[in-house]
Amino acid sequence: MSYDHKKIDAKWQQRWEDARIFKAKDGSKKKKYYVLVEFPYPSGAGLHVGHPRSYTALDIVARKKRMEGMNVLFPMGWDAFGLPAEAYAIKTGVHPSIVTKQNIDTFRRQLKAIGFSFDWSREVDTTDPKYYRWTQWMFNQFFKAGLAYKAKASINWCPKDKIGLANEEVVGGACERCGTPVEKRDKEQWMIAITKYADRLLEDLNTVDYLPKIKKQQEDWIGRSEGALIKFDEIEVFTTRPDTIDGVTYVVLAPEHPLVADSTSSDQVKAVQKYLAETAKKTDIERGDDSKEKTGVFTGSYVKNPYNGEDVPVWVADYVLAGYGTGAVMAVPQHDERDHAFAEKFGLPIEDRPLLEVDQAIKKSKGQKKVNYRLRDWVFSRQRYWGEPIPLVHCEKDGWVAVPDDQLPVELPPVEKYEPTDNGESPLSAIDSFVNTTCPSCGGPAKRETDTMPNWAGSSWYFLRYIDPKNDKEFASKAALKYWTPVDLYNGGMEHTTLHLLYSRFWHKFLFDQGVVPTSEPYARRHSHGLIMAEDGTKMSKSKGNVVNPDEVVAEFGADTLRTYILFMGPFEEPVPWSTNGLIGVRRFLDKVERLAEKLGDESTEVTKALHKTIKKVSDDIDGFRFNTAVSELMKFVNVAQEAGSMSPDSFAMFLTILSPFAPHLANELAERSTKAPIGTFMDLQPWPSPDPKWLIDDEITIVIQVNGKLRASLNVAADISDAELIELAKADENVQKHLIGEVKKEIVVKGKLVNFVI
Repeated sequence: MSYDHKKIDAKWQQRWEDARIFKAKDGSKKKKYYVLVEFPYPSGAGLHVGHPRSYTALDIVARKKRMEGMNVLFPMGWDAFGLPAEAYAIKTGVHPSIVTKQNIDTFRRQLKAIGFSFDWSREVDTTDPKYYRWTQWMFNQFFKAGLAYKAKASINWCPKDKIGLANEEVVGGACERCGTPVEKRDKEQWMIAITKYADRLLEDLNTVDYLPKIKKQQEDWIGRSEGALIKFDEIEVFTTRPDTIDGVTYVVLAPEHPLVADSTSSDQVKAVQKYLAETAKKTDIERGDDSKEKTGVFTGSYVKNPYNGEDVPVWVADYVLAGYGTGAVMAVPQHDERDHAFAEKFGLPIEDRPLLEVDQAIKKSKGQKKVNYRLRDWVFSRQRYWGEPIPLVHCEKDGWVAVPDDQLPVELPPVEKYEPTDNGESPLSAIDSFVNTTCPSCGGPAKRETDTMPNWAGSSWYFLRYIDPKNDKEFASKAALKYWTPVDLYNGGMEHTTLHLLYSRFWHKFLFDQGVVPTSEPYARRHSHGLIMAEDGTKMSKSKGNVVNPDEVVAEFGADTLRTYILFMGPFEEPVPWSTNGLIGVRRFLDKVERLAEKLGDESTEVTKALHKTIKKVSDDIDGFRFNTAVSELMKFVNVAQEAGSMSPDSFAMFLTILSPFAPHLANELAERSTKAPIGTFMDLQPWPSPDPKWLIDDEITIVIQVNGKLRASLNVAADISDAELIELAKADENVQKHLIGEVKKEIVVKGKLVNFVI
């Protein structure tokens, strides 16, 4: 290796920090560009190489936009509430805030070591009371608008930890933390009525630039479907296929359906109760898995098909979820694969009946047309310690009352034990000094809500706080919001393009309706990246010992090698395996760049032309998120320049400009050395070059010659050849002449591509 990356990395990182050149300018008259990456959860393990893939890609975009003259906001912060820090506190007794600060310090150090151009002056932390004061304020706006309400909800329950779990905390039907099989329980929870925004969340996808697969995730989760409500005696079903009602051979109730008990005959009570107990151990995700064998139990009762009067049996099956439709379905095995599999397993009839006219079927069945959604209201409370306290108090006289704005934030008090209580309540419920308070409305005695908010709360609006992070009068000023919103480009993993994206879009729309943000959609463009896999193509994990630590890569190969290799690995949207050989190859490429600085002088036309084509390709590829081909193009140019033996100082400076977003430390260092630039001059502030069109034209091009649309020859000709000269050359070609039999009715010339003779 020819250059001292440790010395160069440290030098330029310190220079950038001292000069604060990546600080976004509030009130600027420049065009703004807001680049956002998903902020990480600062775990004790520190960064892994999967994190920098997203950060590096958007760092390159941010650097290019600055060089194009834009006022760029590229911030970073921490999504720091959540289960891991709490689990560590339960295990060790160390307060979550202490370990969270340690983890944040580690992450920040690692990110700075890779040379990302974040505006660190805007750093946020969701666990900072100055931050979650505004999360609580926003919750109170939901409450005051009638969108936050308390209701019984079915939750995943860990009987060992005595805690409710989000779906993502249940792995293989067991608690992610302790491995205990999870049960289903009904518990009073705070809910937020996201379903009231279902249509807008769908319709407004037409107004944003999201990857098609991201839009589809949003559409599928919202799950809008048109159909009909039809009653089979007392059981109401929602169906999208009323035209199949004549073929119904049984009806299925979800295990949680309120009519299960009334529908169960005396001789089937034990069987049904046993089945309900088994189902309570499964998550909704497991129950919705169509690849698993169907299970169910007959209730012993029958209902009438309202279309044809036939009696059909009533079953209970866990593939029907209480949260979808009415929690009951009419089963038509002839037209539904899931119903067919169930019918075959339990020996139920499969009738071959013709399809009906929809309106006639609904009318004769006495049904009514209905639009349904898969989306359910957001379960918003957790019985945990390490989260934002829900800022409400309960008064016997006034009911639930919001804590006044001037009393926010409601801060987390210290606790002796971080575990939930024996009856599954938050540890906050055991702190009398926290629970007992005064009603803000009547002044009488009241009790605080002891549930805390889910992880999704702080991450649903963090991009707004970056805009004005030091403001203690409002979450962000109207002027700053008007200038910076919406986010121009947002990137993150595909695992967050369903719920996080949906929740934050909903949260933003609500704030828009309240008149406190100027746009209805938070993100103009949403992109995503694929995972970085282990060298053998499997997922990286600590248990397998195949995790690559970026600290080690930076120490051995340099920050620029890591940055450039991460984007050279393959298409940005696709999963790619790590390769140490590939990493070494990129370092060799950067060493070649450094050696070019020693060969500056005269320049051939070939090098000039190659440089301008490289500028064009790299510019287009960055804009199109084709980072791997941009790096490939940079490599090709270096080979051309190396073979030529020399290039001009001006051209080398121009090359370093387009290299600098990928390898900013080396590009800045070589620019300073080769151009004798004064200290304080940064490549990061140079204008992004435009290719000279005259160098993009090839001296010689290949033209296809057709007769009646069929290929008959190809000619290498001068790029600036006239149409008349081209036709003359084409007609003179021996193979073309063989096919020019008869009258030539048309001579078609497509400039730079083809000639077609129509006979």
